[in-house]
Order: sequence, then C-alpha cells, then structure tokens
Amino acid sequence: MPKFAANLTMLYNEVDFLDRFRAAADAGFQGVEYLFPYDFTKDELAGRLADNRLEQVLHNLPAGDWGAGERGIGCLPDRIGEFQDGVGRAIDYARALGCPRVNCLAGIAPDGADPAQLTETFVANLRFAAGKLGEAGIQLLIEPINTRDIPGFFLTGTAQANAVIDAVGSDNLALQYDIYHMQIMEGDLAPTIQANLARISHMQLADNPGRHEPGTGEINYPFLFDFIDRIGYEGWIGCEYKPAAATTDGLSWIAPHVAAGA
Repeated sequence: MPKFAANLTMLYNEVDFLDRFRAAADAGFQGVEYLFPYDFTKDELAGRLADNRLEQVLHNLPAGDWGAGERGIGCLPDRIGEFQDGVGRAIDYARALGCPRVNCLAGIAPDGADPAQLTETFVANLRFAAGKLGEAGIQLLIEPINTRDIPGFFLTGTAQANAVIDAVGSDNLALQYDIYHMQIMEGDLAPTIQANLARISHMQLADNPGRHEPGTGEINYPFLFDFIDRIGYEGWIGCEYKPAAATTDGLSWIAPHVAAGA
C-alpha cells in the first residue's frame, strides 16, 4: 500500500508543534511533512526527526506573509528577489533535515494582472529554483490548488501545471498532486493520476467536502489506494486534512496501512 506521511501543520493540533513528531511516530507514521520549517531552528527540527525515527518528506519554499493571507510568491513579478532568497533558505533547511523535495506555491494572482506575465514570472522563478535545488540534490514540486479554499490562486489544474513544467524544461521539476484540491477542480481522479504518474512525485489527501479524514466525504479512498498501488506509485501521500475531532479519534482509516508498515 502507499506510504502515508503525517502533515504536522494539519494533524495533532491538540499539542504544540514540536510535540507532534512524537504523536505521529506513536501512531505508526514513518514520515512527516508540514507547510514551513522556518519558525524553528534546524537543530530543533532535526532532533525531533531523529528522536522519533521519522523521515522529513516535504516542506514548502518560503511563501510570503502567510499570516496576512499570502499563499506563495512564485508568480509575482515584483517579488523575484525575495523568491530567489527563499530558495537559498529552503535549501539550507532541506539539507539539514534530509528532506528530498520542496514545494513551490505559485501564489494568488493580483487583481488585474496579466496572466501571461504571471506565467512568465512563474516559469522563470521555477527554472531558477529547479537549477539551484538540483545542485543540492533536492527536487522541486509545484501544486495546483482549488480556488474555493484559496480564491484567485494562480495554479489550479493538472493541465496548467503540465504546461508550466514543459515551459520550465527541467528534469528536476515534478508535480505534487493533491487529491482533495483536484477533486474540487477536476474530478476524474484515477484516470488523471494514471495519465500523469510519471510526473507525480508526491501526493496529498483529504476528503471532500469538509477537508476531513478519508471516509468522511465523497471520495472512494479504499478504491483509490488500491488503484494507486496497482499502477505503481511508490511515493509518499501526505495526510493534509483537518481532523473532524481529535486526530487520534479519526485514524481508523489508516490503521491497516501503518500496521503493515506503509
């Protein structure tokens, strides 16, 4: 079965962030991801990973002022210098944490902006980031996100992401496929995953509606897990959902998989 990583930004909010590593390990997770590492020192995070025998599988590039509502700066023409500085910071953390991949959030398109200019900026920034990350042995990802949760987000679908990857022209750029976001924007999950399997380096999940754990909504996750396994996906699937109650109360869906060493 697929390998599941606990998203520590979303899960185990019952305890302080640094205590979530132990909570995830106690539940049987072997990998973790989260939005950003930058509020903590590299030593703090590396220590929690080592103490709990966890693998850091993903974090994001710096994404602007998250508290003010920014959701990435990759497509913003007036933030190129900040973006490039963020690539260096992400490399520094990823190396220290043994994290093999980082995700670039495209950002929200400014009102009245020229989509062609935003695409040109995004492609140029990704070309820069893919090169610098590649030199460090770290893979770069991009993630389409739904516009219900983030109105105006620039990268919204698989076809658009593929066009951007083609334009960048780097073998160090891959697709992060979030099942929840793409159920909202596209549906047709299984055929889309299969058609893009060669480009998908990481997946994430939540059910819809509600963005809660699998089994709370419309997505047939037992079928999808079997399908993903059958077509040969070998990467991680990040559990990026909002627990409907306490995190541990909603983990029955994953018990067979982590018990089997997933």
